[in-house]
Amino acid sequence: MTFPNEPEAVGRDLPRRDGAVKVLGTAAYAGEAPSADAAYLHAVQATIARGRVTELDTAAAEALDGVVAVLTPATAERLASTEDRELAVLQDEEVAFRGQVVALVVADSSEVARHAAALVRVGYAQQAHDAELRADRDDLYVPETVNPDFPADTAEGDVDTAMAAAEVTVDETYTTAMYHNNPMEPHATAARWDPAGDGFLTLWDSTQGVHPTRAVLASLFGLDEERVRVVCPYVGGGFGSKGQPHVNVVLAAMAARAVPGRAVRMALTRQQMFSLAGYRTPTIQRCRLGADRGGRLTALAVDVVEQTSRIKEFAEQTGVPARMMYASANRRTTHRLAALDVPVPSWMRAPGECPGMFGPEVALDELAERLGLDPIELRIRNEPEVEPGSGKPFSSRDLVGCLREGAVRFGWSERDPRPGVRRHGDWLVGTGVAASTYPVNRMPYSTATIRWEGQRYVAEIGAADLGTGTWTTLAQIAADTLGVPVALVDARIGDTDYPVASVAGGSSGMTTWGSAVVEAARAFRDKYGDEPQDGSEASGAVGPPDDRYAMHAFGAQFAEAHVHADTGEVRVPRLLGVFAAGRIINPRTARSQFIGGMTMGLSMALHENSVLDPRTGHVVNHDFAEYHIAANADVEEIEAHWLPEHDPHVNAMGSKGIGEIGIVGTAAAVSNAVWHACGVRVRDLPITLDKVLHALEERPGR
Repeated sequence: MTFPNEPEAVGRDLPRRDGAVKVLGTAAYAGEAPSADAAYLHAVQATIARGRVTELDTAAAEALDGVVAVLTPATAERLASTEDRELAVLQDEEVAFRGQVVALVVADSSEVARHAAALVRVGYAQQAHDAELRADRDDLYVPETVNPDFPADTAEGDVDTAMAAAEVTVDETYTTAMYHNNPMEPHATAARWDPAGDGFLTLWDSTQGVHPTRAVLASLFGLDEERVRVVCPYVGGGFGSKGQPHVNVVLAAMAARAVPGRAVRMALTRQQMFSLAGYRTPTIQRCRLGADRGGRLTALAVDVVEQTSRIKEFAEQTGVPARMMYASANRRTTHRLAALDVPVPSWMRAPGECPGMFGPEVALDELAERLGLDPIELRIRNEPEVEPGSGKPFSSRDLVGCLREGAVRFGWSERDPRPGVRRHGDWLVGTGVAASTYPVNRMPYSTATIRWEGQRYVAEIGAADLGTGTWTTLAQIAADTLGVPVALVDARIGDTDYPVASVAGGSSGMTTWGSAVVEAARAFRDKYGDEPQDGSEASGAVGPPDDRYAMHAFGAQFAEAHVHADTGEVRVPRLLGVFAAGRIINPRTARSQFIGGMTMGLSMALHENSVLDPRTGHVVNHDFAEYHIAANADVEEIEAHWLPEHDPHVNAMGSKGIGEIGIVGTAAAVSNAVWHACGVRVRDLPITLDKVLHALEERPGR
């Protein structure tokens, strides 16, 4: 078969293949798994932050018509592994945080399950709890590593001596809030246990990785992985929160084994997601910069304090991006954790880089101010020739190109460097800039199969599509490698019946799965040429990364902020991002990812804040009414552009991950724009009117 003049699929602006079924409402999500006799699960949660359950009265719940089962620590099955204490649900009576599951109810309808759960009476023996994060705690400790396996602390040169000798310095503390991922589709699972033979567990789960979820569940329940199937063709958002199994998956599987033969459905409520589905830890970042009068950095230090749960450690790699972003002979990064009686933190879009670029990028803006130097020029003057720390050459690095291209598109040359001098009516207007970075991650395993089936090519891999475009982009990659029109290639993903695939996390999807598809397609062509027979197939696996190079994507974020001169209200009518992120597989899906990330960064900058009351140990604004996320009215003009870049060292496609870099740097750019608008430096997110109003009231002429 030959296909003359067929354009390359990679790089084409193709519509999403899953778009029509989602718009029409026919895409089946986890909570809609077909079942004629489904039961429903609702959890009973602890109302104390620490202690022990001393009494569980389930009589009223069990007497309710329609209740199928009530499971407690006394009646729930014993798990084969309780090493992961977050997932060791109903294995003892200990309460480690408010909202922890202490019982579950299975009923014929969701309404009955919720009603019955409310009838369960729980008695406690409370213990003193601690849920307050402070940098001056005397029990902070050094984790062995930070996510996923970076050293907690690094040091080069002598930062303290260099700071003392620096001609210009910045020494400030910056904080980011606790954030909850809050995808539109809540964490949902349906499970069915077939007791025939050795038993078989099927789960329909909203997950970022069907194979990792299967591995965790098989270990927890002492099953061979071949006896567990996980299905997830569509995900209604995850932002990292569905990258690792949470307790909902275990509860659904446990309930299904308690009522064999029936599917059991569970969807976390919005309120439950604030205690059972992970979150981004709040951070306290002391950032110190030293420079000479020419703006060359002579010292850089980032010391981070953040929280983790007492029952399971998660250490956000907040200080890691500062290790490689700019050149300085003297640098230090540290991480300290406070183990508190709080839910377990986890991944959230661009863990580490997102909060970790806020402090340093605002500190650089402060340094530029003190130097009287343009903040773009300051960044350019501190470009490293090789990756700091490792000494490796960059596979490609065009941060300077992003800054310069963005400056032209944004109209940066017209900017008056003085803060508080530009005004539109009652609004003070300012602009700000910050850099973005994100590493190129390739997971160590993934396998794909290419098959000729019914006059079409089929690419199979157990990958996930969180809304990022995987259904479409994998077909594009396969088509080009096979040398056939993309219309002849189908993709099948989201099922453990397909070849093993890594989690959709760390912007690693296309780098990992795409590489496996390329290898499978190459093997197919080598084996069958242009004349395959029906059923012809070949497989390929992702290979190891080229560790001779430091691999990162880069970007520049520009923001325009308006601050009301009388009320302190902050609005951001304009964001612009320029990225150097390798070859773009599909411009349509890529632009969606960049803009989505920037919108999430804007939301982080102005709105989002999970308010944890240390007296009770729970987030008090645990719903969409109180946890504010950027809405349409907050998002006016957002532009995403990218530079032409093909990096042959990262993978066969020359692409880099793009799902997360869009959020990185956005909050810092907004903060810097607010300072330029009104002269108030906001170092603590979110940027709310109370943080600028006091300074506005002191302005001359008021």
